[in-house]
Amino acid sequence: MQRLKHSYVRSPTLLRNAREIPCQHCGTDDGTVVAAHANWGGGRGRSIKADDNLIASLCFACHSELDQGKNLSKDERQILWLNAHIKTVQKLTNLGLWPAKVPTSAYLATKLISD
Repeated sequence: MQRLKHSYVRSPTLLRNAREIPCQHCGTDDGTVVAAHANWGGGRGRSIKADDNLIASLCFACHSELDQGKNLSKDERQILWLNAHIKTVQKLTNLGLWPAKVPTSAYLATKLISD
C-alpha cells in the first residue's frame, strides 16, 4: 500500500510570534524563548521538523531539557511538551498572534502522544 505524502504546515509568522511570549513551561522571559517543535509525529522525519503548528514556546533551558535532557523519561518529556504546547496555542490565540491560516493542533498533539 502506498503512503500518502505528508502536507507540511509551515508558518514563519507563527514561529516568530512564539518568541513573543514567555516560556510556557517555567515562565522565563529572558530572550531565549523559541518555538520548540514536537519530537515525534506531525511529519517529523530525518532532518525534517514536525509541522509548525506543533510547537511550544520554550526557553533555552526547557528546550534543551526536552531535546537532550537526561533528567526526564520519554513520557515526562512528552507531557512537558504537550502541556507547554496547549498553553502556547491558548496564549497566542488569546493575544491574536496565532495566524488565521494556520490550523490549531491541541487535539492532534494529544493524539500523537497517545498513538
